[in-house]
Amino acid sequence: MAFDYDLFVIGGGSGGVRAARLAASEAGAKVALAEEYRMGGTCVIRGCVPKKLMVFASGYKEQFEDARAYGWDVRDGAFDWNTFHPKLRAELDRLEGIYRNVLANAGVEVFDARATLKDAHTVALSTGETFTAKHILVATGGHPFKPEMEGIEHTISSNEVFLWDRLPKSILIVGGGFIACEFACILNGMGVEVTQFYRGAQILRGFDDEARGHVAEQMKERGVDLHVGTDVLEIRKVEGGLRVKCTNGTERVYEQVMYATGRVPNTAGLGLEEAGVKLGRKGEILVDDYSQTSVPSIYAVGDVTDRINLTPVAIREGAAFVETVFKGNPTKPDHELVASAVFTQPELGTVGLTEEEAAEQEPIEVYSASFRAMQTLFAGRDDRVMMKLIVSKATRKVLGCHIVADHAGEMIQLAAIAIKMGATKEDFDRTVAVHPTMSEELVTMKTPTRTA
Repeated sequence: MAFDYDLFVIGGGSGGVRAARLAASEAGAKVALAEEYRMGGTCVIRGCVPKKLMVFASGYKEQFEDARAYGWDVRDGAFDWNTFHPKLRAELDRLEGIYRNVLANAGVEVFDARATLKDAHTVALSTGETFTAKHILVATGGHPFKPEMEGIEHTISSNEVFLWDRLPKSILIVGGGFIACEFACILNGMGVEVTQFYRGAQILRGFDDEARGHVAEQMKERGVDLHVGTDVLEIRKVEGGLRVKCTNGTERVYEQVMYATGRVPNTAGLGLEEAGVKLGRKGEILVDDYSQTSVPSIYAVGDVTDRINLTPVAIREGAAFVETVFKGNPTKPDHELVASAVFTQPELGTVGLTEEEAAEQEPIEVYSASFRAMQTLFAGRDDRVMMKLIVSKATRKVLGCHIVADHAGEMIQLAAIAIKMGATKEDFDRTVAVHPTMSEELVTMKTPTRTA
């Protein structure tokens, strides 16, 4: 059978674009890609990139304060969203243009339309067109989840933050994951009065207990009104915003309420199950080690598979798919020891096992230090940095590293290389410290804090 395309990609995010580009430019495949919204996906349009720019913007308030402590005659005013926001939108437009050019230069045909599956080899577009393809790659990502409850229609998700015409005076953020915590810090830094509710015992579930406790303390110190063990009972629209009744018995009006209570895969209405593709409990596409679904011609990468929902992982999965399917080199994406960062203030950088995970597997030593960094100590701030290594007693390998500090994301990237290579605690000890830096603590912690 002759197909219209060798590969049809559904979704123009990081994973889909990488797969389409490599298949066309390096493997000579005839490739098409359909995207219903904006090219670049969650990361570029409503995720990592605009969020990180907002992180940068929100950090200047403390920098002004520090500058005065260091002798600079600096006068800071209020943050002006109307100056920042147009530049943010312009940057996203620029990046979307780059994504489109990358695909065009590789020879990928792009359709600005919603695509659904008709069968194992046929894609239908919202334009009315249908195309056949030897292989179909689903890379449709995920979307924010909001629970069903009365008044939920008046709330926003993180998607809408980037579209605001102005900043609210007050906001309630519901959730305790990295998106909720990051936006709590961002908006607090921009001058919004931020309250955060999380129904669990501590924010950032799944991260190292000591590290997430440290982040929570520092967020409160900086002015985020954080309440754990607290949830929303009722939301009513009133003059001036939304009246929220919560489980601790309090009631208050907030100008905005944002739900950041997780994300779910974008699989609804795609025709996946009708085509024979098996889905998991949360709607995720079930794939094997090579990103192949239960239908041999259909593959899936990125957040829609709910493996490790990080942009660089989706990119690796897209590249591994091309190696496997179009280059005859079966390649599994490597999901071991993937480093990540939570861009709270301060940041949390992490790679490998948490103390709790490691202790369940084998006897370990824990090396942990908390201290005031030179820069902020001099400025009179009470911020504390935390550095932590988890070490196997048997092999001496460093099983995990957790950093809570300004620029932790930059530091963890470098630590991840050593840990990925199998570095031992003695390898860290043999490394001469770079002084004076915060990160030197990683190679100067000689005595275990505790064992488990």
